[in-house]
Amino acid sequence: MKMALRACLRTKPGLTGLLSQLSCSGHAAARRAPALVAQRSSSSTSQKIKVDFDQSSGVAVMHMQSPPVNSLSLEFLTDVCIALEKLEMDKSCRGLVVTSSQPKVFSAGLDILDMYGKSPEHCAEFWKAVQEMWLKFYGSNMITIAAVNGSSPAGGCLLSMTCDYRIMADNPRYSIGLNETKLGIVAPFWFKDTMVNTVGHRATEMALQLGLLYSPAEALKIGLVDQLVHEDQVLTTATETMTKWLAIPGILNISYTCHFFHLWCCNLVCTICSCVCQVIAAKKIHLSQDF
Repeated sequence: MKMALRACLRTKPGLTGLLSQLSCSGHAAARRAPALVAQRSSSSTSQKIKVDFDQSSGVAVMHMQSPPVNSLSLEFLTDVCIALEKLEMDKSCRGLVVTSSQPKVFSAGLDILDMYGKSPEHCAEFWKAVQEMWLKFYGSNMITIAAVNGSSPAGGCLLSMTCDYRIMADNPRYSIGLNETKLGIVAPFWFKDTMVNTVGHRATEMALQLGLLYSPAEALKIGLVDQLVHEDQVLTTATETMTKWLAIPGILNISYTCHFFHLWCCNLVCTICSCVCQVIAAKKIHLSQDF
């Protein structure tokens, strides 16, 4: 899945272009991000993210640092995508841990104010950026682990689900889930599909219809996260867990993910065909009524 998704990102119109048309997207690219320095341990920092890369282990840690709650704005999403792409280009980087520098929150999700009252062009750029972030993480050649050290609703939950493994702080005050329904927003179908792939159909159906947010214990029970640890041990546990993943030959990870990607593509094609058929049927009904 990961290599195939990565290939899709390199072509237009590819999967990104297709999703962009479905969600009225179109992304203006290019914000500058500092290059990774080629040394034993390097760091790159933008205003909203910081990346520490240890070349001796081949593991990078991406710290989200956009106060107050790491809202996923267009600028933030673009910085994340650029940083991730730079890491992908460095063949010595084999693993990525994503975490937050903000207290008590991993990411509060999409920055709604970055869409409210904005032009259609800006909204299109915004949704394209969300899709690119999703695809770049889901399609990464690196092993990715989400070190969820705080609450992670909506888009923050999506970000964590795109990673191979999720470790969450065992604090009952924190929550995670796709709660868009309670905000009067319908989660895009690719949000839904990602959650189905993570926790199954029925749990996803209930979660999206009711806009559920899960405590860490509840999230572990349904498989939304994979491990709970003390709040102070989230990042340490993530880096320790990464060594286990990197010990597995890369070709095996690629084989498994390609299989899951094939299934996902089949579901995507079925969804698109269903939407097209519904549009055609609606147009035929409208024409028949005119006559």
